[in-house]
Amino acid sequence: MKKEVQQMRESTSATTRMSDCALKEAGATIDLQRSSSSSARLCTEFGLLCAPPLLDTFVQPDSSPGYCWPFQGSRSEVLIRLPVQIRPTAVTIQHTSRIASPWGTVSSAPRDFTVSGLDEEGEDETLLGIFTYTVQKEPTQTFPLQNGIPRAFRFLKLGIRSNWGKPGYTCIYRVQVHGKIVGRNAVGQTPE
Repeated sequence: MKKEVQQMRESTSATTRMSDCALKEAGATIDLQRSSSSSARLCTEFGLLCAPPLLDTFVQPDSSPGYCWPFQGSRSEVLIRLPVQIRPTAVTIQHTSRIASPWGTVSSAPRDFTVSGLDEEGEDETLLGIFTYTVQKEPTQTFPLQNGIPRAFRFLKLGIRSNWGKPGYTCIYRVQVHGKIVGRNAVGQTPE
């Protein structure tokens, strides 16, 4: 686990200049038991640009067109298990741009969403913010979370409330979680 914590500290996003605590390489995973199901229709929607819907797509740094986590419909939730407890300060959401999209549209991008922190058991949920991803802006957008929440979380829940008009699915290309590592890691060491 020490290696994963070090990777997290060193994994600074080129676009945000902040460390990404939700990288697969560092040990982040998607909790499939408590997340909405992903859509298997991805391949039929993107044809030759198809990438199979991998279970950890958006905790990896690839945002090629068609390489996204597709949620069925316009409302869904995903629970990200962080490698260690994090006191989150911001999240970054990424979708493809209109220019990179084969159809010149980004209607599958998330629109309104919430971010919540959950305790280890997933019982105690704390709302950290309500946001709008704006397709008229850059494809990578960072959203500061509520200040003054003195807690750290092992799970973050991303709740998609609407998208930009795609009736069948909503796609997320990447989610980054920024914050401060707190507590002890698996080998009992306190991060610096």
